Amino acid sequence: MKQFWIAATTMAFLASGTARAQKTAASGIDPIFEAPTALAPQNRIDELVFAHWKQMGVEPARLSSDAVFVRRAYLDGIGTLPTAAEAQKFLADTDPRKRSQLIDELLERDEFADYWAMRWSDALRIKAEFPIELWPNAAQSYHHWIRESLHEDKPYDEFARELLTASGSNFLVAPANFYRAMQDKAPKTIAQTVALTFMGTKAENWPPAKLDQMAVFFSHVGYKPTREWKEEIVFFDPAGEEGGVKRTAAELATVSLPRVAVLPDGKRVRLDGDEDPRKVFADWLMTPGNPWFSRAIVNRVWFWLMGRGLTADPDETGPGATVENAALLNYLQQELVRSHFNLKHIYRLILTSETYQLSSLPQGDAAKSRAHFASYAPRRLDAEVLIDALCQVTGTSEDYSSAIPEPFTFMPQGQRAISLPDGSITSAFLEQFGKPARDTGLETERNNTSTDAQRLHMLNSSHIQKKIQQGTALQDLLRNAKSGDDLIDSLYLTILSRTPSAEERAIAKQRLQSGPRRDAVTDLAWAMINSTEFLYRH
Repeated sequence: MKQFWIAATTMAFLASGTARAQKTAASGIDPIFEAPTALAPQNRIDELVFAHWKQMGVEPARLSSDAVFVRRAYLDGIGTLPTAAEAQKFLADTDPRKRSQLIDELLERDEFADYWAMRWSDALRIKAEFPIELWPNAAQSYHHWIRESLHEDKPYDEFARELLTASGSNFLVAPANFYRAMQDKAPKTIAQTVALTFMGTKAENWPPAKLDQMAVFFSHVGYKPTREWKEEIVFFDPAGEEGGVKRTAAELATVSLPRVAVLPDGKRVRLDGDEDPRKVFADWLMTPGNPWFSRAIVNRVWFWLMGRGLTADPDETGPGATVENAALLNYLQQELVRSHFNLKHIYRLILTSETYQLSSLPQGDAAKSRAHFASYAPRRLDAEVLIDALCQVTGTSEDYSSAIPEPFTFMPQGQRAISLPDGSITSAFLEQFGKPARDTGLETERNNTSTDAQRLHMLNSSHIQKKIQQGTALQDLLRNAKSGDDLIDSLYLTILSRTPSAEERAIAKQRLQSGPRRDAVTDLAWAMINSTEFLYRH
C-alpha cells in the first residue's frame, strides 16, 4: 500500500514540475507557478533585458506566483527554505511592495552571510586537506573573516585588496591564506589564481609572455614557517626568496633596483625594490575605470542568482568573451562602481527585477527562452542547501566530519551545511550530491546535475526514511493539526512553501482516509520531498 501511494502522489506532485508546462499551454495561466500580472519593468535591468528580448524575437515567461517567488527568494538569497509560518505570512500579505520588502529583509539576515560565505569559500578554495592544505584552524579563521566581511557589507574592492596585499601569519591574519590556498606557490600559479578570482579570466590560456609579465607582481611573495605546526608567515620578500626558491647572487645584486613591469592591459609601470608589487597591481586592478575587476564580479553574482552567467563561461569575462547582453553587463559593472563596490546593491537590483522574478515555465522554445533570460532556469538545489532543507522540514540534524582529527573539525549537533567553515568537513550525502572539492576555484567545480544514485538515495535510503519517520517537525505537524485540511496545508507550506491545489488536496485527503494517519503523513512527505518542485529551484 505504501509504495502505491508513494508512486501515485509522486506522479501528482511531479505534474507541478516541467510536465505542467503542457497543461499551462492548454489552459492558460497556471495559478501555482504563474501570476496573472502583466510584466512591467521595475528597474534598469528590466529595461535592458526587455529591449534585448524584442531585438531577439523572444517571448518572455509570465511573472512567477507569490508562492514560487517566496521560495525562490529564500533559496537564492540565503540558501534556506522559508518556514511554513514565513511562507504563509508572505502569501497572506496584500502589500504590492511585499516582494522588494522581502528582498531587503533577506539581505540583512544572518543566513545571507552564511550562504554567501559558502559560495566565496568555493571560489577561494577553503579547505584544510590535500591539495590545498590550509590546516583546520587556518581554514576556520579564513572562513570567519569572509563571513564577517559579508555580514558587515564590506565594499568589494576593500575585500579584494585585503586578500591581494595580505601579509602575516595564516593563523592570525586570515586574508594571508589567499596565498596558501593554491596548489603551489609559484608566481605563475599565483597570477593564474588572481586572474581567475578577481579578473574573470583563465590566464593559463594567455600567451606565455603575458602570463610571465603578470607573474612579476607576485614574484616577491615569501613564506616563512614558525614553530607552530602548519603556521606560515606570508610576507613581501624583496631579497630573500622568490616564490619559495632561493635567488642567485646575481639576482640579489639587482633586486632592489627600479624595474619595469607590464600590467595585463599592456600598461608599463615602474617598480622599486622596496615597494610591494602586489600593491601596485591592486591599485591598477581596482581603479574604477578598469573593467576587469568589476565585470568579473557582477557576472559571477548574476551567475549565482540566475543559474547562467552573462558570458558563455561564467569564469571568463575578459576580452574576447562571448556576452549574452553587453549593455546589461556594462550597466551592472557601472552600478557596482557607482555604489562604491557595494555588492548588496547588485544583489538587490537583480533580485527585485522582473527578469529574476519570471516563471520557470517558458513561452515558446525553452532553450532559447533560458539562453536570453526570458524564463527562470530550474536547477537542483546545492548539496548543502538540500540537506539543510531536508533537516528543516523533518526536524532532524546531520553529522559532519573531517579526515583531519583536530578539535576545530568536530561540528556540534544542529550545524547547518551552508555554514560549514572548512571544505574538508563533509558527509557522504554532500559528496554524493555534488559538493565541490574546492581544488580549482572554478564555478564548474560544483556539480548540481541529478544522477540515478541521487534519485535512489532520496527514494529508497534508510537515511531519508529515518528523517521522515523519526523527525520531530513532521511529528509535531501531525500532533498539532486541527483537521485533515489543516494537516495537508501544513505539510505543503512546510515542504513546498505553498498551499495545495484542489487536485492535490483531494489526493492527500484520500490517502489520509485510507489508513493510519501517521503512515499517510510519511507517504505524503516522502512524495513531496522526492518531487522536482522540492529538489529544484524553480
